[in-house]
Amino acid sequence: MAVERDPIGYLGEEYERLKEEGLSWEPRELQGPSKPVSVVEDREVIVMCSNNYLNLSTHPQVVEAMVEATKRYGAGAGSDRSIAGDTTLHRELDERLAAFKGAPASLTFQTGFMTNQGVLAQLAGKGDLYVSDALNHGSIIDGIRLTKADKAIYKHKDVDDLERIMEEAATHQPAYEHIWIVTDGVFSMDGDLAPLPAIAEIAAEHGAGVYVDDAHGEGVLGEGGRGIVNHFGLTRDQVHAEMGTFSKAFGIVGGHLSGSEALIKFAMNKARTWLLSGALPPSVAAATIAAIDVMENNPERVERVWENREYFLDRMKALGFDTGHSETPIVPIMCGDSKTAKELADFVWQEGVYVLAIVYPMVARDKARIRVQLCSEHTEDQLDQAIEAFKKGGQKVGLI
Repeated sequence: MAVERDPIGYLGEEYERLKEEGLSWEPRELQGPSKPVSVVEDREVIVMCSNNYLNLSTHPQVVEAMVEATKRYGAGAGSDRSIAGDTTLHRELDERLAAFKGAPASLTFQTGFMTNQGVLAQLAGKGDLYVSDALNHGSIIDGIRLTKADKAIYKHKDVDDLERIMEEAATHQPAYEHIWIVTDGVFSMDGDLAPLPAIAEIAAEHGAGVYVDDAHGEGVLGEGGRGIVNHFGLTRDQVHAEMGTFSKAFGIVGGHLSGSEALIKFAMNKARTWLLSGALPPSVAAATIAAIDVMENNPERVERVWENREYFLDRMKALGFDTGHSETPIVPIMCGDSKTAKELADFVWQEGVYVLAIVYPMVARDKARIRVQLCSEHTEDQLDQAIEAFKKGGQKVGLI
């Protein structure tokens, strides 16, 4: 006798629960290119929630490179890079990226998430240990979960807690064969920096590897946007694996890994997200090479990002907003309750400013916020309009 039950009914029920609690995600429709001022749902609004820090996604040199590569190489690579999709452009991008990052070698993946998930799933296994910051990105968490390695979490940016864990690990029996300390470089929800020099020092004391996710540091930190390793003047003997993405400051899409030749050869042969996924379209590789060209030749774009960040942050603090622990162009507007964050986002939307509420599970339930991200091409007038909208909204919802 058949069981009378709707096997997927709980999905709609779960969505309605999330919506009622203010935890649902309702992205708006972008109807044109990602710019400081864009058309979103038939309205021209100031965009302050994009990862497009250097506004390279619409740079003429980048766009032209993508168009020309499509004409020459076609719309797709035709296969995984590991089989028959490894084009001249993919290899050129690996080489250009390695030079840009100051690393012996680099390898590009389809997304940043796939880079972390694929590489971390293979770097350690049974008899090894991962030591991870409490606020690391979900792709790091998922990659580590795929392994049989032991896992330890240290308090966010707390080097004393990290040292405690490493000392305990040193007495583990049987002894761990490999230990990796894994951290975000820039923490995406708070905009604060990992204490990477101290982490590298602790790792060296214990013979551990250091893996840093620099997705939000590239294009923002270091000489000409070369990232957090460059920013702190660290070497490849101190930070062994540097991961990043092309979907943020580079303005395109894709992920990458930089480090020693051995690391890259290992990843090419072990990371299943690289081995078993279709290659990035050649046009994406060409556009990313062009983005590197622009970054190398126009370092003033990075300077403008920081100028805009300081202008916005200073004025928001003066109004009485809690901007958390921001140290980068990611500026959180702390709201606490998820419904308050959504009310503020809806209010400034009506004032012509596009931001999104960041709620659980991306952040803790009582740490909901608006995440503002500044870009190089925001004008002072646009920032003033946004600040005024936040002022009115903040007063309305009781934040200031």
